Amino acid sequence: MTNYFDQWLNGIIAGLPNFLTALIIFAASLLLARIVSGVLRRALSRRDPPLSVTNLLAQFVRWTIILAGMITALQRLFDVTAFLAGLGIVGFTIGFALQDVMKNFTAGVILLIQKPFSVGEVIGVKEFDGTVLAINLRTTELKALDGRLVSVPNADVLSNPIVNYTRAERRRVDVSVGVAYDADIELVRSLVLDTVQNVPGFVKEPTPMVGFSNFGDLAMDLTANFWIDAQMTNTVAAKDSALSTIKNVFDKKGISIPLSARILPVAMPKKKVGGKKKS
Repeated sequence: MTNYFDQWLNGIIAGLPNFLTALIIFAASLLLARIVSGVLRRALSRRDPPLSVTNLLAQFVRWTIILAGMITALQRLFDVTAFLAGLGIVGFTIGFALQDVMKNFTAGVILLIQKPFSVGEVIGVKEFDGTVLAINLRTTELKALDGRLVSVPNADVLSNPIVNYTRAERRRVDVSVGVAYDADIELVRSLVLDTVQNVPGFVKEPTPMVGFSNFGDLAMDLTANFWIDAQMTNTVAAKDSALSTIKNVFDKKGISIPLSARILPVAMPKKKVGGKKKS
């Protein structure tokens, strides 16, 4: 009995340094986790993300550090290789099953931190244009311009070009029109240039440009490029105003806009009227 007690006591004494080392490692991991999570919270607060995202990321980092410290500490007491191997297999299986969920989750976190767009802004992503209703950790909710409600996976949003219409202070409007070949070119150019400058929301810079671009079958094609203040109007309204005014000005000045050959009436061949020749 005495020998057994002595062996047990000697084992405890021999393992005491490893135990103390493990305890120090675990305590250090707790302290490091607290410091890193605090630094992360302060860094994220500068970008003003949702509080739930900040808490989620801070807790994730905190427990990751604590788990790493715990495994390192246990390694001082016994071999945890088999435990880590089993844990790795389980983690791989779960990760493989949830890879799409994790991919969208990660993309959602990146979107919330980088903030390429915010709720209420009008954006274009993939084939959808619409107003952002919500940015969740898995999907981005849009209300398309035609009224449809669309849920786009965050991974698709992040991996595709994002067009933010709301943050574009100025938008370019392109207007094309054809004029007859006998029209006064310089007069047409001057009229169109004056007309686009009267479009609501027009801005002087960049300078508007008007030029002829092509010889059509029935007309010379003219293109006008001008810029508008996106906060005052939109491209659809600006283009409508420009085309309507150009048409009225051309009518007053006697400048014709030839019809496309595709919509010109086609003359039908006349039927021959007559009977058979008499023998």
